Amino acid sequence: MSTRKAAEGEDPQIETIEDLISVFAEGEKPKDRWRIGTEHEKFIFFEDSHRAPSYEEKGGVHALLIGLTKYGWKPVYEGENIIALEGADGNVSLEPAGQFELSGAPLDNLHQTCAETGRHLEQVKAIGERLGIGFLGLGLWPDKSREELPIMPKGRYDIMLRHMPRVGTLGLDMMLRTCTIQTNLDYASEADMVRKFRLSLALQPLATALFANSPFLDGKPNGYLSYRSHIWTDTDPKRTGMLPFVFEDGFGYERYAEYMLDVPMYFAFRDGYVDAAGLSFRDFLKGELSVLPGEKPTISDWKDHLSTAFPEVRLKSFLEMRGADGGPHGRICALPAFWVGLLYEDSALDAAWDLVKHWTIEDHQRIRDEVPRLGLRARGPRGRSLLELAGIVLDIAAGGLKARARLNGAGDDETGYLAPLREIVAKGKTPAEQLLDLYHGAWGGDMSRVYEDARF
Repeated sequence: MSTRKAAEGEDPQIETIEDLISVFAEGEKPKDRWRIGTEHEKFIFFEDSHRAPSYEEKGGVHALLIGLTKYGWKPVYEGENIIALEGADGNVSLEPAGQFELSGAPLDNLHQTCAETGRHLEQVKAIGERLGIGFLGLGLWPDKSREELPIMPKGRYDIMLRHMPRVGTLGLDMMLRTCTIQTNLDYASEADMVRKFRLSLALQPLATALFANSPFLDGKPNGYLSYRSHIWTDTDPKRTGMLPFVFEDGFGYERYAEYMLDVPMYFAFRDGYVDAAGLSFRDFLKGELSVLPGEKPTISDWKDHLSTAFPEVRLKSFLEMRGADGGPHGRICALPAFWVGLLYEDSALDAAWDLVKHWTIEDHQRIRDEVPRLGLRARGPRGRSLLELAGIVLDIAAGGLKARARLNGAGDDETGYLAPLREIVAKGKTPAEQLLDLYHGAWGGDMSRVYEDARF
């Protein structure tokens, strides 16, 4: 989740729908300026006890943040607390229960992206070794209850923690017990955004299946392959889901803005967080927000609000792919490879769209509903399994990456970053199923073994 800082420079008040839309239009870039942003979260634990560290305790989260400053990271404060770091490789931030996130810099190619990930992991592991902290690459805490987990000192999280139980049963699990990998990509125009949004939304369940990595809860199998994906089905129906309107004629910036105006607010930022949970941004536009009477929103308020919806694909001034569980280094590199290969070359985008363009809204929703339990065994509209579809889609993505012809120093293109996904398809088993095989086999039901086999 975003780390909020006070707006710098001009922050104009919103007057018209065009002001809202301008945030999306300002994201338009020519192809030679398209970049790749990769975000990934990981769980942190004390090596000796497997306990999740709190922020304040000796050798805990604050100490980890301070330790990273030796690599040139600069602290970001909220009040007196360091709650994030800024540096050449993007931003390090804290999720609600201390999940550790790198929001990487916008980069030109996947070689740079994977190198950035590697640098970050080397740094956190070096500091973690000194503190007795390890890092776990899963989509869900395998053995921690909500009550066992600490809360980080960020104002927006206090608001969300109070609000989540009012609108769903699993929102607190989303906040406290999940980790994800995410890719952020650019578009050239409104029409290009629409094409990319539709394809990525249609194939998001396939990405969820390929990256499914959350089969354990409370120390035992939970009956799902991606329980993290299941959690989103009962978090908050007004800010989650498959967004069927994206596939309707006329979809574009204005339609997405209208959707966001109907998403209830969480907060406004005024030298601190003002609790506006459940209130209407439309009222804010009219100067009728009860917690800020007479005030009207600025562009920064709108950008904040855009970060509080959690659909499968999200639009800001770029598109966010939000369907993947957390996982190891190779899969962190594989997620942007998957989406860049499909979305950054027209031939690949067209070929992939041909596979799904006949799917109905009901098809999209059914597949999304089946994937958390079935993974690659879920079936498309014509009986084709997602496993079969995955092989075809990976071939298309590889073609897109080859066409990009971004080479590293050894002369390799970007297709090699798809290898972890190729391996999953070859085995016919999601990462979650491979973990379940270990649980029922080599681990002998001993969940503590996950801290060795799923660590970074």
